Amino acid sequence: MSSMITIEYLYIFTGLIFGAIAVLSALDVQNPKRSGNTLFWGLFAGSFLFGSHLSDLENGVLVLTLVIVGGFNFIGRTQPSSAALRHAEARSEAEPRSARHFGNGLFAIALIIPFTALVGTVAFKNSGFFDPKQITVIWLGIGVIIALIVAMLWMKPPLLAPLEEGRRLADTIGWAIVLPQLLASLGAVFAAAGVGKAVGTFAVTYLTLSTPFAAVAAYCIGMALFTIIMGNAFAAFPVMTAAIGLPLIVHTFHGSAVIMGAIGMLAGYCGTLTTPMAANFNIVPAALLELPDRYGVIRAQIPTAIPLLVGNIVLMYALVFR
Repeated sequence: MSSMITIEYLYIFTGLIFGAIAVLSALDVQNPKRSGNTLFWGLFAGSFLFGSHLSDLENGVLVLTLVIVGGFNFIGRTQPSSAALRHAEARSEAEPRSARHFGNGLFAIALIIPFTALVGTVAFKNSGFFDPKQITVIWLGIGVIIALIVAMLWMKPPLLAPLEEGRRLADTIGWAIVLPQLLASLGAVFAAAGVGKAVGTFAVTYLTLSTPFAAVAAYCIGMALFTIIMGNAFAAFPVMTAAIGLPLIVHTFHGSAVIMGAIGMLAGYCGTLTTPMAANFNIVPAALLELPDRYGVIRAQIPTAIPLLVGNIVLMYALVFR
């Protein structure tokens, strides 16, 4: 790694977190599937810590092992029965420290993350200290660390509580936690296979994209539709950008690639709100909340997704050609 702060540092931080979850899983004698949990989270941690240094074959074997461990149900949900959580429960009974006690201040901690990402990106984009291509993601990670420190200083939980709660949440979500990475990789594979060019040829041949607004509308709607199919806006992005975004919006109509990419991802997220393929967002929460309607989350989000997509089209058209 160079002296510049790159996304590799964020990978290391994430890998250490999941490595700690793997260790805690190994120590959880009450979980009958602790070996599977340990292996799964250990491999997942290894993908972040060593993925950049492994060959394509080695990374492929790692991913296939993850699929086998998760697909054959070798991982199980862990009961939060550690000494740290027992101490936290006893402390919560002795002191009036609950969600009601902290109130809406809990949202302030969550807002630290996007606020830090925004301020950090704007303030340091030309500083030379951070990789300009990944600066927003890097500052998003920094925001998580800052929010965690603030929460620890304010709420004063046991030191292991964040890791134990993280382990509980990770075990509850299970294998679906890797879907964003897998689907983003699928998008890269589709792009390398020329799917983007094929979609672009189809769009130019059968759609009337002779005006800037038509190109913007096709790009945003295409992002939403491909996200619905693939389950992740990161997977749809390289396909639609290669098909319509770069050749039409940027090269033909001279739009801003940065604005196109940012708002295009938001358009893709409109598709995320409406698809069961985004299982970790839409299906897993319904299971966690034990909702009677498996697709209840999706049904509730559709009325928001449609006008939001229209708004993104208008916003991109208003800003991308300035």
